[in-house]
Amino acid sequence: MRYRRFGPSRWKVSEIGFGCWAMGGWWGPRDDAQARDAVHLALARGVNFFDTAYVYGEGHSEKLLGEALRGARPKPFVATKVPSKNMAWPATPRMRIQDCFPVSWIVRCTEISLKRLGLKRLDLQQMHVWTDAWVQAEEWRKAAELLKRQGKIRAFGVSVNDHQPDSVLKLAATGEIDSVQVIYNLFDPSPAEELLPLAKRKGVAVIARVPLDEGSLTGAFTPATRFPRGDWRSGYFKGERLRQTCERVERLRGFLRPGIPTLSALALKFCLEHPAVSTVIPGMRRPSHVELNCSASNGVRISREELAALRLHAWKRNFYQGAWD
Repeated sequence: MRYRRFGPSRWKVSEIGFGCWAMGGWWGPRDDAQARDAVHLALARGVNFFDTAYVYGEGHSEKLLGEALRGARPKPFVATKVPSKNMAWPATPRMRIQDCFPVSWIVRCTEISLKRLGLKRLDLQQMHVWTDAWVQAEEWRKAAELLKRQGKIRAFGVSVNDHQPDSVLKLAATGEIDSVQVIYNLFDPSPAEELLPLAKRKGVAVIARVPLDEGSLTGAFTPATRFPRGDWRSGYFKGERLRQTCERVERLRGFLRPGIPTLSALALKFCLEHPAVSTVIPGMRRPSHVELNCSASNGVRISREELAALRLHAWKRNFYQGAWD
């Protein structure tokens, strides 16, 4: 496993992190024992950055992660997220921060997350949605300052609205946050246009999420794939979406070669080629996911020519819209 500096901190985080949404629920039948095994294997493979959230499985992801990490040495980095109080996704400029993230709500959710995780201090707390309409507001500043002063968090950041990297540019420019978490993958490389260079200049850590496009970029799906009951991706890939996606994924197989033998490795390496990215967090709920994703941290680089060709596969769309209908 290779490690990178996390923004302005001295942390050295694994370039392959562990996304914990899937092990909390909404991805078909839940298998807690298998999820614990995945966490333990990830630790053995050198993963030291774990990202969860208050709302994943209504707290189940945090509880399960806390149990699985108990006694781990050296202590890994744990990040979570506080949801908007009105539970609205995404945040819009019309929303008042007083209704979404009052100081008391951020503090209360942080304390609950700490209890679930069995921790005295979080490494990173994040606002789960954001709009730059809030950049001048005091609520998030006061909450971050208070929680750091109380020793309940070490760093504070935001998770950016789906496919809206420009919605955090004003905040990143202030240099007052420690990290941004943003969708960045082969189909949506748009953060590289402005956000990633800005974050690099300002010393803001970048957590690349959804690097595998909710699983499509593993190459494991076909147009005939049917998702199990309770798997939210039946909405994400509904109608013609799955067929269209599979056709585009197949076009990427020509980039595979020694050192980049799988589509998963190609997708993860694409994210890691940008110097602003501190860690990439594919979802991992099975040991097989861990083995596949961690194997991408092997030092093999994507060439400039390959990167230029891969950028031509960008695909502007938002499958989150209507996915939950």
